[in-house]
Amino acid sequence: MIAYVKGTLAFKTPSSVVVDVNGVGYDIAISLNTFYGLPELGQEVLIYTYTHVREDLLQLYGFKTLEEKKAFLDLIAINGVGPKLALAILSGIAPDELVRAVYEHNVGRLQKIPGVGKKTAERILLEMKHRLKPPEIQSCGDVPDLGEESPYGTAFAALIQLGYKPQEAEKALAAAKKKVGEMASVEEILRASLQAMAV
Repeated sequence: MIAYVKGTLAFKTPSSVVVDVNGVGYDIAISLNTFYGLPELGQEVLIYTYTHVREDLLQLYGFKTLEEKKAFLDLIAINGVGPKLALAILSGIAPDELVRAVYEHNVGRLQKIPGVGKKTAERILLEMKHRLKPPEIQSCGDVPDLGEESPYGTAFAALIQLGYKPQEAEKALAAAKKKVGEMASVEEILRASLQAMAV
């Protein structure tokens, strides 16, 4: 499998690029998100790739970031979502926004993307949720470590499962940290967080 292609950007459209690597042009299908991040023609570019092989087709799909490639691989692992639809989805929503939509179970956001109906959107949200880590959120205060192994990370995941939005959970955990400190148990953190949201 070709992991990435690095060379001169010879041609670009919103749906594909041609990268010249030592005189060989690689035709790569891309999303709009990748298109927006491309340099000018003639400049060097690195595109992370996924090789899709069928009996009648060999197609490269390309991504400007590994984050987008991972989102693509997560999408095509879902029953009924092929590479073309996955690329269309990533043209309509950035990878970090897709993560938020999954954790907030925002069916309406995915339905705004052409080709994604309600049933497909619900299936994507359901099947992707267990593949993803909680989204990283821009901090506006003294936010505790939300790593998976930390008590605050466990509490964050619990709040998300209870139906709170990531932004709400983050603010509540920041308030809980001020009240109970770094070394509190998950139970103490959750109690303080819920109290903070009830104020």
